[in-house]
Amino acid sequence: MAHNTVKAGFAALVERINLYPQGATESELLYKILQILFKEQEASLVASLPIKPFTARRAASIWKMPEMKAREILESLADRGLMVDMAHGKDTLYALPPPMAGFFEFSLMRVRPDMDQKALSELFFQYLNVEEDFIRELFTEGETKLGRVFVNERALMQKSNLMVLDYEKATEVIETASAIAVGMCYCRHKMMHLDRACDAPMDICMTFNVAAESLIRHGNAKRIDKKECHDLLQQAYDHNLVQFGE
Repeated sequence: MAHNTVKAGFAALVERINLYPQGATESELLYKILQILFKEQEASLVASLPIKPFTARRAASIWKMPEMKAREILESLADRGLMVDMAHGKDTLYALPPPMAGFFEFSLMRVRPDMDQKALSELFFQYLNVEEDFIRELFTEGETKLGRVFVNERALMQKSNLMVLDYEKATEVIETASAIAVGMCYCRHKMMHLDRACDAPMDICMTFNVAAESLIRHGNAKRIDKKECHDLLQQAYDHNLVQFGE
């Protein structure tokens, strides 16, 4: 069994991830993915963090180290898309995102020379597309669903469009966003490393609001304005891409 042979730090991290309502199915593949994303010491440290957002001061207290050192570790994790941060008054709050939508995607939203993205993509494909347990549980179990599909507003007549709720419109998400970021499509980036990518645009994965600000701040995605985002939405329509919001 994977959990009998893996190092303690990663076993603890898997337990921590599974404290979320949306966890991650334990398997040898999951451990291999985490071993690419995290160093063992980082895995041990992250495993002890609270579920709710926390300050560097709180992390330092848990880790029993100076606050400056704790902040350096948290910032390094955020630079690699393994942590998100947000302003809270004069403080910065940090949080461990779930695997999906979260640090799985963030790890492939830009080209990363600091990790073997081909090996990671191959593991993601096996874990998500072949093994399937994680994806099946993610999308089919529980009362609260991961996300929703947005309507193709171009395909609706104006009369019908009046009956579509704003919640169901991608354009409404764009217009009400406090921040918008674009990065590489995690799915196509993954499949590119397997020589199976489609010909749809790569730089089209949109992130909004607090998560967008964190990805922009740490160089994992690029800030764009609303017009640019509407143009990307048009490109998505032109390539018959379905809009899915998480």
